[in-house]
Amino acid sequence: MPVTFRWHSAIAATAVSLATLPALHAAPAATPAAPPVAAPAAKAAEDSPAAAINSPLDAPLFYQLLIGELELRAGEAGTAFEVVLDAARRTGDAALYRRAVDIALQARAGDLALAATQGWRKAIPDSMDALRLQLQILSALNKLGEAAEPLRTLLRLTSEAERPGLIAALPRFLQRANDRAVTAALLEEVLTPYLANKATVVPARVALGRGWLAAGSSERALALAVQAQRDDPTAPGPVLLAMELMASQPAAETLVTAHLQQPKADPAMRLAYVRVLTSSQRYADAVRQLEVVTREQPELAPPFLSLGALHLELKQAKQGEAALLRYVALAQARASTATGAAGAAGATAAGAASGAASAAEGEDEEDGATPDEQGLVQAWLMLAQAAEQRADYKAAESWLARIDDPKRALEVQSRRASLLARQGRLEEARVLIRNAPESDPGDARAKLIAEASLLRDVKRWQDAYDVLATANQRFADDSDLLYEQAMMAEKLNRLDDMERMLRRVIALKPESAHAHNALGYSLVDRSQRLAEARALIQRALELAPGDPFITDSLGWAEFRLGNAEEALRLLRKAYAARPDPEIAAHLGEVLWSVGQRDEARRVWRDARTRDAANDVLRETLSRLKADL
Repeated sequence: MPVTFRWHSAIAATAVSLATLPALHAAPAATPAAPPVAAPAAKAAEDSPAAAINSPLDAPLFYQLLIGELELRAGEAGTAFEVVLDAARRTGDAALYRRAVDIALQARAGDLALAATQGWRKAIPDSMDALRLQLQILSALNKLGEAAEPLRTLLRLTSEAERPGLIAALPRFLQRANDRAVTAALLEEVLTPYLANKATVVPARVALGRGWLAAGSSERALALAVQAQRDDPTAPGPVLLAMELMASQPAAETLVTAHLQQPKADPAMRLAYVRVLTSSQRYADAVRQLEVVTREQPELAPPFLSLGALHLELKQAKQGEAALLRYVALAQARASTATGAAGAAGATAAGAASGAASAAEGEDEEDGATPDEQGLVQAWLMLAQAAEQRADYKAAESWLARIDDPKRALEVQSRRASLLARQGRLEEARVLIRNAPESDPGDARAKLIAEASLLRDVKRWQDAYDVLATANQRFADDSDLLYEQAMMAEKLNRLDDMERMLRRVIALKPESAHAHNALGYSLVDRSQRLAEARALIQRALELAPGDPFITDSLGWAEFRLGNAEEALRLLRKAYAARPDPEIAAHLGEVLWSVGQRDEARRVWRDARTRDAANDVLRETLSRLKADL
């Protein structure tokens, strides 16, 4: 096609490097056969030049590409696209087609990019790159109705060895499309033939399950996960899909536990299960799974770190310290033996497994720090916390003194401030936080939160409220700060202020499960507007399925509404997932009210061993005059 180029003086004066142009495939030129040579063969081979390999980049093509690149620099992306696409069509070169697609995408011209991929496929029918780009663009443009043919072709051209992996990746590959039901239907249409193949049946069912889960059909996804596990009980794919389904389909958990009961279950799968349990705040269940990992593979360090953190969260300081000390010993031993090339070359299988476990725990290297170095800092902070709980302030300070990480300076100072406050030196503690350096724009906000938390821990509700009020003036409409101030308003019995703030949080952040739950629970606890309160809590549970504290709130609402049987079911479920003293107080009171007083006493005694100072537990025992 004839190319029209409008010269711009500034562009014409610009030197353009040939390196910026797309590389063209080299093709040997047609040359006449060489005449016989009388010299010895070795000498001839040494002296004769290599055969010339000529490129199809002739002068007209060179200038056409130069024009296209200059047009692009001048902001004429449409002209640049047409020039480069014309060159691609004339040469049939994949690199030029790719360049045309890139120009169209840069100009946000999705339809032009799609047309370029279609031309590319016509010129090079077996191009995997063209197929992948075409599918990605169709997904982004929500044109999945046109995607069946290229998707079938991509699957057909993929080798048998790589096809299961491609099938498993398809839900992510197509995730940019907005209509998830159309995506699921497309996967159903294209993958159905692969359900009859032993090598692809499991990844196909799992991919279909993920597609239907994204489309909102969790029941269909669960049925596919069940079928996939029957096809191959050892396959990890159905188990990972079941973990994704646990929030909406509790029955999916049986697939996970069945897989983990197999001999030599993969520790990485158990650690993935731990992450799901932890995200649902099912800490007691997560602890049991981590105890299996640490018992079966005691040389792995990262699980001990997670185990220690969970024990501390459950107010089990002794067990937490033991797990954390074991982590420190393993991490330091591994660091000392990992120095030098010889040590790296002689890494054992256990070391490799430990590295995999580190990855499973989400420990990424950051700013040059290794996972072990990051983990040690976390362990030292938690050991200081455990020592503080035991009122061993000297030991707590000794752990903090080990931390020399500027990025954790505010966290360390906050922990030191907590130590001072516990020793009655509250004003010194507040000054320590206020004087902490601010190395990050968010540090000023973090310091206000830390000071408010310090005051809250020592039950200085008004002072904490005032600090948060100042923070909310400085950081207007910060939903987290508003929520914290609302919680302090509740402690001060400023219930109208609390409700106003929580409703503002919900307006700013409609997906805030905590705000819905806090407002609903406050109404329940005062026996006000119980129907509205239950609706708020139910909405919170929709936003955070399985959360034991929200489940506790719903159980408490049912009790106040006179539904003792349903209240017991919910509260038992919440307490089994998270044996927290406040949940125990509620469960015990419902048991007490229905005459199951021995069990109520058992629950309360267990809670008192965890946290005898819990306000809700103490108030409940006092009001009911329960003798333990």
